[in-house]
Amino acid sequence: MFCTGHRPCVDRTPHQALHKATGGRAELLIHGSCHCGNISFELDWEPDPTEIPARACDCSFCTKHGGVWTSNPQGELKIRIKDRALVSGYAFGTETARFHICRQCGIVPVATSEIAGRIYAAVNVNAFDDVPHAMLRRLSTSFGDEDAESRLARRKRNWAPNVQFVEHVV
Repeated sequence: MFCTGHRPCVDRTPHQALHKATGGRAELLIHGSCHCGNISFELDWEPDPTEIPARACDCSFCTKHGGVWTSNPQGELKIRIKDRALVSGYAFGTETARFHICRQCGIVPVATSEIAGRIYAAVNVNAFDDVPHAMLRRLSTSFGDEDAESRLARRKRNWAPNVQFVEHVV
């Protein structure tokens, strides 16, 4: 039985039931959310990883909020928000990323960046619901020396480019 605080228990073990094969390709479907479940996401990671890079940014925002980020440039991300009034967006520094903060529980599960009219995103591994910690390869990173142009180019290369905000159906 696998349970999370805000979702019903399901009869599966973490991670194992998340692997799927489509058209001969193996991929991993990662679920994550803020603590109360107001902001949730599904990251379709292809190909199926043996480990997931987790970048611990050393900026003051990420340090204070426990932001450890990952993304997959071949991935697809669906973000669901139950109550938009309980979501705050925050941008600082170069203001090239928007951090989606749940006003109800304070967790920051997703960051997005609009580049040339397209939304790119990274997710906070600390918001994962069903990925074993042993799969995470944690790295410290510092982006403080990047100018806005370099930052956007890095995100375009590394962040998930297929992002959908999906209406939450109760």
